[in-house]
Amino acid sequence: MPYTAEKPGRTPDPDELRGRIPGWGADLDPADRPAFPREQPGIDTGAHWDLPEQQTHGEGRERSIEHQRLTPVFGTAQPLHGMSGAIRRLAYARYSEGQTPHWMLLILGDRVESSGAHVRSLFSRHPDDPVTQSGVLGERGRRPIASRFGRGRVDLKHAWMDPFLVVGPWVVATVVVFRIGRAAFVPASRRHR
Repeated sequence: MPYTAEKPGRTPDPDELRGRIPGWGADLDPADRPAFPREQPGIDTGAHWDLPEQQTHGEGRERSIEHQRLTPVFGTAQPLHGMSGAIRRLAYARYSEGQTPHWMLLILGDRVESSGAHVRSLFSRHPDDPVTQSGVLGERGRRPIASRFGRGRVDLKHAWMDPFLVVGPWVVATVVVFRIGRAAFVPASRRHR
């Protein structure tokens, strides 16, 4: 039973486990387990509940469709918001955690959120710096080209597109800002020269 103080199910016999799982029982000696005294039955754990109290203000929180209710305690520091929040809510409301669309929607929500953060950064007093924050300068002096070839690195499959993904949004944003600025400050008669 989830979220209770009881240990669910029967504990298998140690000999059965040792026969079924290679290496099982390596930590049977209590001296190897610092938590051993707390594992004994009858030890007062200090828990004042059989089922933990439900945290309040759970309305609108995302909850997997596999569960009947929210976990007793949940985070509230980063509530879902905007378009990314709507995408994430859809993932939790419609799909099980065992289905690919659930996770693909959560990834899409993350991408929408990060794109919004990049756009907000462009219009802030301290925009992101794609050169230093991407770690490119950290590879100087550490053979950045030679370290990528002949070592079986799997990230080489997508390395060709990394410059487009890192620099591309900045180029697009620069062009957009330039065109907006040109439309706002250059008279139409001088624009077509």
